[in-house]
Amino acid sequence: MQKLRMVDLISKKKAGEAHSVEEIKFIVDGVKNNSIPDYQLSAWLMAVCLKGMTFDESAMLTEAMAKSGEIIDLSALGEYISDKHSTGGVGDKTTLILAPLLASVGVKVAKLSGRGLGYTGGTIDKLESIEGYNPSLELDKFIEQVNTIGAAVISQTAKLAPADSRLYALRDVTATVDSIPLIASSVLSKKIASGANVIVLDVKYGSGAFMKTPEQAEELSKTMVEIGKKLNRSITAVITSMDQPLGNGIGNAIEVQESIDTLKNIGPKDLTDLSVYLAAVMMVNTKNAKTIEEAEKALRESLANGKAYSKFIEMVEAQSAVKNFVLPTAEHLIEVKADSEGFITETDALTIAKASKILGAGRETKEDPIDYAVGVVLTKKIGDKVAKGDTIAVVHANSLELGKDAVKTCNKAFKYSSTPVEVPPIVHKVID
Repeated sequence: MQKLRMVDLISKKKAGEAHSVEEIKFIVDGVKNNSIPDYQLSAWLMAVCLKGMTFDESAMLTEAMAKSGEIIDLSALGEYISDKHSTGGVGDKTTLILAPLLASVGVKVAKLSGRGLGYTGGTIDKLESIEGYNPSLELDKFIEQVNTIGAAVISQTAKLAPADSRLYALRDVTATVDSIPLIASSVLSKKIASGANVIVLDVKYGSGAFMKTPEQAEELSKTMVEIGKKLNRSITAVITSMDQPLGNGIGNAIEVQESIDTLKNIGPKDLTDLSVYLAAVMMVNTKNAKTIEEAEKALRESLANGKAYSKFIEMVEAQSAVKNFVLPTAEHLIEVKADSEGFITETDALTIAKASKILGAGRETKEDPIDYAVGVVLTKKIGDKVAKGDTIAVVHANSLELGKDAVKTCNKAFKYSSTPVEVPPIVHKVID
């Protein structure tokens, strides 16, 4: 067999040809052991970005990256190991709701989540706004908690899909982040390495999401579903809108509080409805319900009777050893006033996210500190009628100067019309 050379593989992909499984393995091994220099990997990433990959290539890349590190064995939890992944959005705190909600109806949830880069924190950052929360359980303790309580959410380790970490860092500085096959393999390699065999993907599009259009989100969804079929994983992609923030709260502790409200059955309708729907899909796919309607009925009953909230408290106490925890709050609350009257036609998610980052809710690198208490709470959203001077949002700030800057930014997110507007649906399409 002829010895493989990276320069030849770059040339092959530049010509639009498909790689073999041996070639993909050679590349991923080279990523892992640093035998392929950054300049060659960067050239290959650009070739992939421009020429694409077949579904077979994407599946091979996904599997090779998953196997570049440890594969967590969660078979002790049963036949179906479910996981939910969101491609990211503003105010997206569904994991905080799904884990206890599913556990409350008897579905075990073993969730590995990450910290966030950008405008707000990730799931682990949000949970760490709870005093003493420990996201770093050893695997045996993790499995024990899932078996006894029904749910645990811990942080991903560097041992999961390490090849992806190096490739992603290169993609970030070579303008190759927006490649569908590279996105799909990055997401799914970590899910597979985490031990999941039933995966529900919340693929978001809109101003507050990475994919800006429904068409882009659908292309990514189809790619990930096809990869799942080729790797014998059940994958369902739920395509959802992120033109405005999900729920009302944006910020770490703020989102934890809104999740608690939702588990108490007093949360925002859009957040409640999406959380229940995603949980219902997971129930059906893990054979815990026959239909979405049957699953949704059981989930809404658990929200109404308090079992979902009780399970959240049980989960948090197990991972923090703190009872009756108090979330941090900001020193200053500053109202954002409507500068026009009429019906709100736009609450731009990206602009609201930028306001939250001004306050300190996000970070540029994983080492940067974040302020758990700060953020933005919307009081009005698309479709609501307002008069000039009405409060449309409240900025939670620990600095008056930063708070005033955030108010100015928030004002730019809202647009108005003299005629009523229809509230857009959250769920656009389901692909499985």
